[in-house]
Amino acid sequence: MTTFTDDFNRADTTALGAAWVEVSGDWSIVSNQLSPGAAGGTILLRAATTMASNDHYAQTRIASTTAASHGVWCRGTTTLTSGYLWRNDGSSWNLFSVTGGSFTSLGAYAAPAVAGDVAKVQAVGSTIKGFVNGVERVSVVNTAVTTGTSVGIRSESINALRFDDFTAADVATGTTATLTTATAIETARPLAGTKTAILATATEASTALTLAGSKTGTLPTAAETGTAVAPTGSKTASMTTALQADAAQPLTGTRTATLPAATETGAAQPLTGNKSAGLPTAGEQDTAQSLAGVKTAMLAATAVTDAAQPLAGMKAAALPTAVEHGTAQALTGTKTSTLTTAAAIEAAQPLTVATPAVTLPTATTLEMARLLTGRKVATLPTATETDTARPFTRQTTTTPSPERTLHIPAEPRLLVVAAENRTLTVR
Repeated sequence: MTTFTDDFNRADTTALGAAWVEVSGDWSIVSNQLSPGAAGGTILLRAATTMASNDHYAQTRIASTTAASHGVWCRGTTTLTSGYLWRNDGSSWNLFSVTGGSFTSLGAYAAPAVAGDVAKVQAVGSTIKGFVNGVERVSVVNTAVTTGTSVGIRSESINALRFDDFTAADVATGTTATLTTATAIETARPLAGTKTAILATATEASTALTLAGSKTGTLPTAAETGTAVAPTGSKTASMTTALQADAAQPLTGTRTATLPAATETGAAQPLTGNKSAGLPTAGEQDTAQSLAGVKTAMLAATAVTDAAQPLAGMKAAALPTAVEHGTAQALTGTKTSTLTTAAAIEAAQPLTVATPAVTLPTATTLEMARLLTGRKVATLPTATETDTARPFTRQTTTTPSPERTLHIPAEPRLLVVAAENRTLTVR
């Protein structure tokens, strides 16, 4: 297995030394970097050391770049007229197969070269790959060139181009060895300490591919069962907005299972606390619909009859103003009732003239009293008893007024008043 490297860290010179063969053009070292000169045209440089096999890679760091063809070569002949070339032309990376000086494009990656980029070309069997900064950009299967052990650089001769840190090496394709049965088993030891590394920003994000098929294997019986350890700490991640929302699909079919008989019955526990929720404003209001049809049910005979209870208290309500006022009707007929014996007789009190609290102004209008019209009739029940009127036994000693003052003894009396327009004032 062969490895070849050169960092070009030496004095400026036009002679690169025995490690290199200038196939064409005039190459030189300038400021510890490889320069293709400025003569124009395309020139070639090959490492004097050849690789040990046809499976190898070659890479170099592009120290400075411009819009011109420049790249790295592997599996080449000594004249670099055949092999595989991975180069950039200022707008994209292209992978070529070269046979007899004829170039065939195998694949491309659209990106200009940037100072500091590491270009790598690799040929292993029929798999040819191109890398930029360690990231695989193109991979193809090609059998145009199957042999060749020379590596090198191809570039236009432009002063703005510089190369550095060239490396080439064989790629091991793997070996097979027969393992014997282990003679001892050692217990795995837990790792102590931590190892961290700062990751560079990814230069490209690839879409994850869905897995196809499946892989299964029979697991041996566990030799030991360990108690699960509860995780400590927490891990959080911010989720991006969903790119798509799928409508929920209705469930189809049913699933049933036979439940075994309960082994124990527990008494229901009373609920404690309460749970409330604020209801939003109704989004729609429907008018109540009248009921149609009737629903009847047979009532069974009552098992118990309760006596009606007397009403207690009262219920009052403010009555609105009467919407109509009826004219008073003259009374007709008589109504009698048996009066009980008076328990006491009080002497009539003389009238006293009270001074009005408010002086009334002279009336501005005099209206004549109107006679009542119409009548109001009520049927009186038959009198249960009629008493003979008794003469007055006492007269008043005061001067009678237009409104007569009567003193009626507290004895059973029947007062019959004719149904005429009369005013009876009792003081």
